[in-house]
Parts: sequence; C-alpha cells; structure tokens
Amino acid sequence: MAGNFWQSSHYLQWVLDKQDLMKERQKDLKYLSEEEYWKLQIFFANVIQALGEHLKLRQQVIATATVYFKRFYARLTLLKMCSFYKMLSPVKTLLVLQEFGVVSNTRLISAATSVLKTRFSHAFPKEFPYRMNHILECEFYLLELMDCCLIVYHPYRPLLQYVQDMGQEDMLLPLAWRIVNDTYRTDLCLLYPPFMIALACLHVACVVQQKDARQWFAELSVDMDKILEIIRVILKLYDQWKNFDDRKEIAAMLNKMPKPKPPPNSEGDQSTNGNQSNSYSQS
Repeated sequence: MAGNFWQSSHYLQWVLDKQDLMKERQKDLKYLSEEEYWKLQIFFANVIQALGEHLKLRQQVIATATVYFKRFYARLTLLKMCSFYKMLSPVKTLLVLQEFGVVSNTRLISAATSVLKTRFSHAFPKEFPYRMNHILECEFYLLELMDCCLIVYHPYRPLLQYVQDMGQEDMLLPLAWRIVNDTYRTDLCLLYPPFMIALACLHVACVVQQKDARQWFAELSVDMDKILEIIRVILKLYDQWKNFDDRKEIAAMLNKMPKPKPPPNSEGDQSTNGNQSNSYSQS
C-alpha cells in the first residue's frame, strides 16, 4: 500500500527500534568504534550520492537508493560482506529503482568505474572489476534481505507542506531541504517516520535562519521529545562530519574490518573459476 504511510511496508516493517538496530550492529562495533561507524555511514552515503549525481538522477531517487543500502545493512553485519557487496550494494540499489527510467548496463558499469576511480581511489585503489552478472546476483541478496519492501516514504513532501503552511518557503525551504539530504548519512530513516524528520530539519533551519517559529511548533500535535531526539542526531552528524577527512581516515577503517574467506572450492573449480573467486575476495 503506497498511498498510506501507516499501512505501508515502510512503517510496518522498516521503522525499527533503536535497541534492535544496535543489537544487530554489535558485531561491527567489536572492530569499529561508534565514531568510526558514523564515518563509514557518511562515506558510503557519499559514494551513493556521487554515483547518482554522475548518472544525473533526481535527489529523491538517490535518497531511495541510500535507504535500500541502509535497510540491507540493518539486517546484515558489514563484517560478513567483502568489498564486492560494499561497492555494489549502492550501485544495485540505483539499478533496482524504475522511477527514473532504465539505465543501460554499460552506462551503469562505466559510471561506477569512473566515480570510484576519480573520487574514491583513496578508499578503493583497485580498478572496478565487476560486471552486470555480479550486480544482478547482488540484487537477489538485496531484495531477499529487504523482504521485497521497495516502498520508501521521504521527508521531502511533508517538508514542502510544512514550509508552505508556515509561509516561509523562500527563506526556509532550501536550507531545510539540504538538511533532509544530510540525514541520509545517519540511521534516522530507519528509526523515525519521515514527517518527524521533516519537522526536525525545519526546526534546525528556523534556528539557523533566526526565524521564530515557536508558536507554529507549539500548535502541532506531535511528540516534541522525538523531534528533539532527531535534532540531536542531526547536530551530532555535523559534528562528526566536520572532523572527518575521508582521504586520510577511510582506508584505515576499511582495513580494520575482517575480510571474509572465500567458500571452499575443489581444485577443478579453482582452475575454471579462479578469476571470479579472486575478484570476490578482493578488499
């Protein structure tokens, strides 16, 4: 049901409890500090953003791809997946989407190769070795782990409604929209309904623009404690982001993560599929 958020798979299956999310993440946090995990979230979201911009996709499509990536790793530890999935999950999430039209296989592979080489070679120094058969294989893992829940509600539409109701569209909308974009570098899209994220982003924009909107917020029938929780996460994101130099830090973080062992093969399999096995186990 795409027309009603409260009856959609987004709300019924993918607004998660924070304790459950952190429980799933404990295996990662044995090797990574909480600060490093935050920075990894920022980095992978930046990769998806760069790829989407290279393909000239709309921001909401890029945001949907980022949500798919986060849903995938909300159910699966980063440590069990080699760079094959870390690199191809954001690529494939963009391919899964149909709302922007079909992207040719050649164009998708070319875009991934170009983006990783020109913007993220410090993290992925080896050339992009994967082809469409690898990406299509990744699609099955992605869809299975998400239980085929492809409906995603974003904060953009409620944000537009709130700003118009406030009567400050020109003053607040550009900044609040950018803050919404930045929230996809956090877990907020997994933990809160999008209308709450929109309100929190609007609140931050009001503070930055020195717009007194206390009366407007006071008239809302919403749990302001949750809005303040979201605002604290947004402020923490900017604090982490400000001190994050991915060119200097990300390679060390990726190297800290254990590399999965390739599945055992017979000698015959190794001789015929050696190149594929080697590509899967690269880090």
